[in-house]
Amino acid sequence: MLEVGTSVHDQILSVAPDERRALLGRIADAGIDHVVVADHVSFHGGTGFDGMLGAATALATEDRVSVLIGVYQLALRHPMTVARSLASLSSLAPGRLTLGVGVGGEDRSEVSNCGVDPATRGRRIDESLGLLRRLATGETVDHSGEFFSISSGAVLPAQKPEVPILIGGKSEATIRRTVSYGDGWLAMFVSARKFTEFTGQIAALAQEQGRPVPARHGFEVWCGLADDASVARELVAEKMAALYKLPFEKFERLCPAGTPAQVADFLRPYVDAGAHSLTLVPCSPSWQAGVDAVAEVRALLAT
Repeated sequence: MLEVGTSVHDQILSVAPDERRALLGRIADAGIDHVVVADHVSFHGGTGFDGMLGAATALATEDRVSVLIGVYQLALRHPMTVARSLASLSSLAPGRLTLGVGVGGEDRSEVSNCGVDPATRGRRIDESLGLLRRLATGETVDHSGEFFSISSGAVLPAQKPEVPILIGGKSEATIRRTVSYGDGWLAMFVSARKFTEFTGQIAALAQEQGRPVPARHGFEVWCGLADDASVARELVAEKMAALYKLPFEKFERLCPAGTPAQVADFLRPYVDAGAHSLTLVPCSPSWQAGVDAVAEVRALLAT
């Protein structure tokens, strides 16, 4: 069954408690399936959101919502501390958290300022993911790798259920990483045709290797949502240009803007391609309007 979620990372850590409760309560009341929180340490000059803190805040504020961290900058953290955060969140809200993992690197200074060589971040993530899977079970881990050494390390209690991991990116390495470590692929800035091709390649590689086929594939999409399509485009263009420091035209083909019906029409091919979840990052005249618009998109796709 298709799940539809909405982003709250702009508001979750920057509003008063009453407004946070109102935001998450309205999302739950609208039947939206999950919320997404972002994660950056210092993106393009200092912008950031702590994904684990954002997830904890949302999970503790409203027990009717599930949370996707999309995507977490795993390369910038040590897997032992990440495993501890996941175990704690799993105890706080069993079954309500999903971790999306990205390679990052769009801002190389964010990576290097955390003491990580940008050229090695892919290998570092592979090693981290392998360790996260082992540490999630509560087993005692001894490991000596390229980046991490762990001696008799354990994180208790074990995650029950284990937090699902979605792998972000769109390279050949993403396919391999999803099959080896992921429960699915978390796509962003890809066409519906690319989504179909990529998920097919993931399934083919898993079958070739005799591994379970990851099927919990998601698509995260920036969108402008308003009654007037030109207003919707202006809202999403302004927000994306400010965050990514690039003209909106670089993204426009893959970021719908318009009424809920128009955005639902854009997303329907992804549903037909087998998307398990869609996460909208709505840019609307107000957060209330954004929640209502995402709920309307969800209802349209359900029919």
